[in-house]
Amino acid sequence: MAKTQDFNAIMKDFMGAFPVDTSSMDEAFKTQADLGEKLSAVAIDAAEKSAELTTKWTKDTLSKITELSKAKSDPADYAKAMTDFASAYAEMSAENMASFAEIAKKVQTDTVELMMAAGKDMTEEASAAVQKATKDATTAAKKASTSN
Repeated sequence: MAKTQDFNAIMKDFMGAFPVDTSSMDEAFKTQADLGEKLSAVAIDAAEKSAELTTKWTKDTLSKITELSKAKSDPADYAKAMTDFASAYAEMSAENMASFAEIAKKVQTDTVELMMAAGKDMTEEASAAVQKATKDATTAAKKASTSN
């Protein structure tokens, strides 16, 4: 009977012939985790500010509705109260939408800055990894040529 080859041993020998330096992978993981943490902080800060703004807007609206819902002695006062409410609500809406836009603008600016910094870091890490790999390959090639 024919004996089957042990492919596990062949793969083990094959992979052992190509040692892998995982330090660059470790650095890439750390960089990615760091970026994720910073981006999360930006998103959480924006969510907090948006929640505060929404709460304030709701409270202001409810106080205006309280005024609107009070009984009036003259029917014309109801029309005036409704007009005053609509005017105040339009003004509040414009102010609050501008505030939401400022929050979004800050998120966009912070995100772009983080991505630019991360790109710079990744480029530097990749460059260092390529330089190290080139050096290691050169050293291995020199050893191989001198041993022949």
